[in-house]
Amino acid sequence: QDNGFEQFVINYCNEKLQQVFILLTLKEEQEEYVREGIQWSPVEFFDNSIICDLIENGSRGILAMLDEECLRPGAVSPDTLLGKLDQVCGGHGRYESRDTQSARRLHDTSLPPRAFRIHHYAGKVTYDVSGFVEKNMDLLFRDLSQAMWAAQHPLLRGLFPEGDPVKASLKLPLTAGAQVKASVATLMRNLYSKNPNYIRCIKPNESKAPMVLAPELVLAQIRYLGLLENVRVRRAGYAFRQHYGPFLERYKMLCSKTWPRWAGTERAGVEMLLSELPVPAAELAFGHSKVFIRSPRTLFDLERRRQERVAQLATLIQAAVRGWRCRTHFQLMRKSQILIAAWFRGHA
Repeated sequence: QDNGFEQFVINYCNEKLQQVFILLTLKEEQEEYVREGIQWSPVEFFDNSIICDLIENGSRGILAMLDEECLRPGAVSPDTLLGKLDQVCGGHGRYESRDTQSARRLHDTSLPPRAFRIHHYAGKVTYDVSGFVEKNMDLLFRDLSQAMWAAQHPLLRGLFPEGDPVKASLKLPLTAGAQVKASVATLMRNLYSKNPNYIRCIKPNESKAPMVLAPELVLAQIRYLGLLENVRVRRAGYAFRQHYGPFLERYKMLCSKTWPRWAGTERAGVEMLLSELPVPAAELAFGHSKVFIRSPRTLFDLERRRQERVAQLATLIQAAVRGWRCRTHFQLMRKSQILIAAWFRGHA
């Protein structure tokens, strides 16, 4: 119920992770249809980059204003910080405090006087500004880092690399918020360079009891994890997509015109293959380099047909091998019989 500086930076990190999820799943999913030339009606989803910008903007973000207050000469208090935030961020649609509500002629008694509220992707969160400045300035002084480095212990040197005299700098140490921002930026660069797979864990109840499902709790998690938008995009789009070459190589045995070899282009081969199968036209879309299949049921049917065809081909190969062995055995026996008969007639 009481959220301070720690929860603020945690929620900031969660917003950045949600932004990665949105960009790499929902946005990339829809952009692929455009790249492939597929007819597509875009599905609207909330892009939380506006919230990330509110927090991390280099000149007008909350973290930037917090750093300014920490470095400002004179008396600094939660009230001066809140006034600064109201002045700079008050016009943002995702930020509110008592003063900004008064300016909009809104009155919310649930919002304390020394607090601001951010409309996060997962919902509204109220932060008490008391302690923000002190916790943001909770720095490790340079001489302490250098003392740890001077101990010449490998572990201590690994924990305090900034104490290395070679890397000594006269600049002020980074504030806690700036360190979190830099750490999150490094994490984002690492994630964007990968091909992520997402596993979403849903907590079924608050008491950790087995076989108990709390629908309200589950629904709230589904909403703030962004799963509803993901389902809408997946439903409106295509469940399966693959390049023409691998698709043709896997399923060409299902069509007599593409099996065992296809002389034309890969796309023409896939179109010929699917035209010979009882697949509805609405289930298929042909892009510039990929074939798209809308329903998983259609893909399962293709796999079932392929398994049946593989069994038929295996039976055919077995029959051919057995026939070859029988013919070879028969020819050897016939050759031996002719040889024996010739020797017998010669002896007679």
